[in-house]
Amino acid sequence: MTILKYPLVTEKAMMMADKENTLQFLVARGATRDQIRRELETAYEQEVKSVRTMMTTKGEKKAIVRFAKEKAAEEILSRLGIM
Repeated sequence: MTILKYPLVTEKAMMMADKENTLQFLVARGATRDQIRRELETAYEQEVKSVRTMMTTKGEKKAIVRFAKEKAAEEILSRLGIM
C-alpha cells in the first residue's frame, strides 16, 4: 500500500510552508500518523515534528506535517520542483 499520494499545492498550503514549516499531503485512507511519519522521514530524510490528519469533503485523507528543522518544508518543495 502506498502511504503518500502527492503533496497538496494550494495558496494556503504554500503560506503554511513559509510561515509554519508545514507541508500538506494527500495520503491513503487507512494510513496512520506513525506510518505517515515514517514514510516522510524515509523519503525526504527530514525529522517530522508532528502529523495531523483530516478527511476532506471529497472523502480523501489529508495529512498536515510539521518538520523539526527550520526551512525543511521549503527544501522539500524545491527538491520536488514545486518552489
